[in-house]
Amino acid sequence: MARISLTSDRAGAAWLGLLALSLTALPWYKGAGLLAGPAASALAEALSGRGWFWPLIAAALALGAVALTRGWQVSRLALGLTLAAAFLYVWQGFAVGLRGPSSDWVGGVFARAAEGQTGLGWGGFLAGVALVGLLSDLVAARGFCRGERFASFCITAIVALLTTFVFFPILKLGLAAFVDTEGNLALATFWARLSAPDLWGVACFTGGGRCGVVVNTVVLGVLSATLATALGLALALLVNRTDFRMKRALRAISILPIITPPFVVGVAIILLFGRTGLVTGFVADLMEVRPTRWVYGLPGILIAQVLAFAPVTFLVLLSTLEAINPTLEEASRTLGARAMTTFRTVTWPLLRPGLAAAFLLAFIESLADFGNPIVLGGGYEVLSVKIFFAVVGARYDLGNAATLAMILLALTLIAFWLQMRWMGKKSYVTVTGKSDAGLAAPLPPILKIGVLAVVLPWVLFTLAVYIIIAVGGFVTDVGRWDLTPTLGHLSTAFRFEFAETGLELYGSAWDSMITTLWVAGIAAPLTTLVGILTAWLVARQDFAGRRAFEFGTMLSFAIPGTVVGVSYVAAFNVPPVDITGTAAILIICFIFRNMPVGMRAGLAALAQIDKSMEEASQTMGAGGGTTLRRVVLPLIRPAVFTALVYSFVTAMTAVSAVIFLVSARHNMATAYIMGRVEAGEYALAIAYSAVLMIVMILCVVVIQFLVGTRKLGRRQELQGRTAAEPAE
Repeated sequence: MARISLTSDRAGAAWLGLLALSLTALPWYKGAGLLAGPAASALAEALSGRGWFWPLIAAALALGAVALTRGWQVSRLALGLTLAAAFLYVWQGFAVGLRGPSSDWVGGVFARAAEGQTGLGWGGFLAGVALVGLLSDLVAARGFCRGERFASFCITAIVALLTTFVFFPILKLGLAAFVDTEGNLALATFWARLSAPDLWGVACFTGGGRCGVVVNTVVLGVLSATLATALGLALALLVNRTDFRMKRALRAISILPIITPPFVVGVAIILLFGRTGLVTGFVADLMEVRPTRWVYGLPGILIAQVLAFAPVTFLVLLSTLEAINPTLEEASRTLGARAMTTFRTVTWPLLRPGLAAAFLLAFIESLADFGNPIVLGGGYEVLSVKIFFAVVGARYDLGNAATLAMILLALTLIAFWLQMRWMGKKSYVTVTGKSDAGLAAPLPPILKIGVLAVVLPWVLFTLAVYIIIAVGGFVTDVGRWDLTPTLGHLSTAFRFEFAETGLELYGSAWDSMITTLWVAGIAAPLTTLVGILTAWLVARQDFAGRRAFEFGTMLSFAIPGTVVGVSYVAAFNVPPVDITGTAAILIICFIFRNMPVGMRAGLAALAQIDKSMEEASQTMGAGGGTTLRRVVLPLIRPAVFTALVYSFVTAMTAVSAVIFLVSARHNMATAYIMGRVEAGEYALAIAYSAVLMIVMILCVVVIQFLVGTRKLGRRQELQGRTAAEPAE
């Protein structure tokens, strides 16, 4: 058995020191400052009568004694004591609630439990970090992740975070599906909710009426994901594989839908295609037909979702195309294959990881979408909207919302399984340590014509939507087609003055704008870090439970934002993690809602990069963290850019979870816009959205500048020559 002294194991000593500091010198409960002194520490609280801290303190003392007297051994004793301390850490948080003990025996043993306890502060938070570090260090010493401490800590930390911020809230909400309104176990009630006729009906296929909510959701998801993936592929091919002269403009136009609040897109579509819409009125006069409400229902939702999700699939597929080694396509052409044959036999198979990732993301996004269906749904019910009204409607039914959420999760798992089946066990590695200085194969002419035929109408339609958005905020009343120019709406939202004391902000939207920028600016890099790190762990580390680990990262993305918001309020409105109403809960929600996008983009990019380069780095003595930072990240910059842009923009425009988590102190832009739409102030909502879009475009440009582009040493085609002509 290996025997390591505590003095030589600096990481173990550091984690033990942090645990001791958090228990003895830092405030355990929230509300006290970071340097509040020992009076607020766990040890001081235990001495004052809060005896539920003593088991945790005793376990920590025993762990320290083992480390100092017997050496930091790779033994079951140290690991067992760490697991016991972690269990007691969680137990003491849930044993006593805000208003008293959680069970009678706790109140009988600890008299002061009747006073209750508040949420964790700095001491409690850092104690959890120290226990995670100790656990990861010990399991790495026993061979987990081949002894790589960095990978072991990352996996342990991500599992702890997922347990706290994904599994725990959903589990707490999911339990409500099996109880009645009085909190008693009621399996019959659960079965009645699950088998309700309005969920599974298929009458729309037989011409006898409407389909059930679940069927509607699946139909919409499949159609939306298929069309969005096809459109995203067409955009990516046009940008990456043709000589199209307006690539920069096309990139900018393709980004517009993703940086727009969903309510505003829905309003713009109504203004264009509603019963009194501009296009509807023109066509009705031209064809002499009566205007209809065709845009409300499946057609309108589908148009809005394809418009919103195509940029996501475009970014994923563009990074996949950029990662393909062009020497493979060049070799195919050198051997005499035609352009179409090369695309069909070489390029298309290598696109499978990106296509699968793009379709899965668009499908899950469609399932979880709330903004578009609630504006354009009409009589077409989907699960996300039904869950929303089950929670906030006149009849509060948390059990029904939980049952519907479980159905939605099952749909996502089926989609995930089908993706794995389609991918199979084939290798898609194209980027290796060898030279890849070939030129990417141009798109076959017939495909180029087809791509242009798909993209150009989409561009015209997108421009029409955004002309409405651009004009609507600067006219008197766009809903009534009163197009008198005015800056009144902009002034109402963002009025400011230069006074003697400096810049004074008077507009009603300033608070929400500043809060949104701060929250998105903090959440985006953290989301990207966790997502790319998770992708690297799944793709490059071989450890027990890897598939379960990958599934856990997708769980939060599978649940609609309305359910996530409600579950977060239910889970984090009381101790031990009491963060409702703070900016922290918004940031955490965005991190774990958007992390799967960075993860899937990272997996698609890593699937094409040979492990040999990382193995060479580690052979030269670099650790896992150094290899990730200096070898892997430069090669997957397109995926990093995708993750950063998506996470930042989504944090700026998310609405479904935000409406439950915002507070008077921390209001978000989408919540403000939603309030204006509900009040019928369309012009003010559109004006705010226009400003928000400009801010996001500037931020995306900054992100592109900071991330840069990947350089793989590929030669550039000389102007005026073909690739086969040598330079003179």
